[in-house]
Amino acid sequence: MPAITQRSAGRDSLDALTSSGLSSLLARIYAARGITSAQQLATTLNRLHAPDTMRNLGQMASLLADAIAAHKKLLIIADYDADGATACAVGLRALRMMGADVDYLVPNRFEYGYGLTPEIVRLATREKAPDIIITVDNGIASVDGVAEANQLGIKVLITDHHLPGDALPDAWCIINPNQPGCTFPSKNLAGVGVMFYLMLALRAELRKRGAFVDTGAGLRNRGTLPLPNLGQLLDLVALGTVADVVALDDNNRILVHHGLQRIRAGQAQPGISALLSVAGRDPTRAGTYDLGFALGPRLNAAGRLTDMSLGIECLTTDDEQRAEAIARELDTLNRERRALEADMQESALAALEQSADASGYTISLYDNQWHQGVIGIVASRIKDRFHRPVVAFARGNAGEIKGSGRSIRGLHLRDALDLLTKRAPGLILKFGGHAAAAGLTLRESDFEAFQSGFEAVVRNLLSPADLEREIETDGSLPAECATLDIARELQNGIWGQGFPEPRFLDVFDVLHQRVVGERHLKLRLRRDGKIFEGILFGHNEPLPGSIRAAYRFGVNEYNGVTSTQVVLEHWECF
Repeated sequence: MPAITQRSAGRDSLDALTSSGLSSLLARIYAARGITSAQQLATTLNRLHAPDTMRNLGQMASLLADAIAAHKKLLIIADYDADGATACAVGLRALRMMGADVDYLVPNRFEYGYGLTPEIVRLATREKAPDIIITVDNGIASVDGVAEANQLGIKVLITDHHLPGDALPDAWCIINPNQPGCTFPSKNLAGVGVMFYLMLALRAELRKRGAFVDTGAGLRNRGTLPLPNLGQLLDLVALGTVADVVALDDNNRILVHHGLQRIRAGQAQPGISALLSVAGRDPTRAGTYDLGFALGPRLNAAGRLTDMSLGIECLTTDDEQRAEAIARELDTLNRERRALEADMQESALAALEQSADASGYTISLYDNQWHQGVIGIVASRIKDRFHRPVVAFARGNAGEIKGSGRSIRGLHLRDALDLLTKRAPGLILKFGGHAAAAGLTLRESDFEAFQSGFEAVVRNLLSPADLEREIETDGSLPAECATLDIARELQNGIWGQGFPEPRFLDVFDVLHQRVVGERHLKLRLRRDGKIFEGILFGHNEPLPGSIRAAYRFGVNEYNGVTSTQVVLEHWECF
């Protein structure tokens, strides 16, 4: 049984937020998420952190401006997930608006794996013959790939957000808020956010050089290009930021807010509009849930099962019919991905039933029949179910296996893998990632050695208490706040990683319940004399007459009727 705790809110923060005009409910919610003043909730673009605080950003913008003026061939090397695809799309669209000769290449994960490898550099040279390579959402660990590019006379600009290793690549220039010496305040920018900042800096540099028809600021109007409106790309920035599950700090919430505003106003890129359409989502009511759970998986399906070039084309085409056709293809791929995931999860659970050690701190799984593109999702599902760090492996190339890991709070997964490499040199052939997620490659023969080594490392880093599941709530939802207006306000908030959607805890009488869709319970609940409509997903067994439940409070629209809805996430007898 998980422990249920209430998020704490400091009195000073509560007082500051209520005195600014926020309701007591919203003040409690925001204070519990580290908000200390109403200014942090302001979403104007001028509150974004200044670009000049990002190390090397001005230098890279100047190098790109020189390259555009010299008609150099630029090539973006993208990652094959939603963050990489959106970062690539932002780069392609913005650079073309600024007169660049730019193309892209995205590695096929099954042939080349992740990042700017020497093989990808050679492929790029054969197929695209670039003068300059720009990495997006990768590159900070590509020491060998950059060395290969340097050997071939190709300059490399790295834009990334992943944590660096012990040595940085010998690139022409690197921007990454997490590289040593970078004072940029937000270390949580996604790869698409880093690319957006670069495009802002490049536009400023080109404007200073008089490249645009409307240069303003008293500069001589000698340019021929229209001044690009980079705000048009914020829907792409919002999608990549939410889909990559980076922490939604103040800066990221501003970017996501403005991206959603464009979507709701009908100003989204054709590809994003098409993805919303195939997912059956209303763009005028789009929220972070739609980005993370409707659009992100469909876009990622291309990189997981085939080639992310399909997803990038969806995000870069201006042909609405073409965008709709690609979105339908992505939707079909996503259905295939879900079927694969269900089969793999079932086999993973069967394997755990036969061999799992109840005292284990970690779960490492390998099946030579598993699909390499889906192991990350399976690891995430198993992590959620057992509340353990999980690494799932599938067969790779030439006697190798490729793993994808997901971690729980309290364990920095990339740091744990780094510690394992120091304890067992040569065991992990390569790795990279974040606190919560990482990828790695092993020899197939070393799986059991990894399994035991990873377990030993994590046992030193975690305590038994860290393995106890905890459900955090925002306490009770006052009955007078259980209104449609409050539900809409909560639903339209910018919630996500590091800034979780509100979850409340209350006691209900269960008045009526019925199974819908074979797997879910439709409920009628009562609390303090008020009736609530509710839903419990993935559960079709009857509930007792009285329950204590952790739940989200939101809006339900069905057959043209809009009402409030309680979405149960955990319940227990009361």
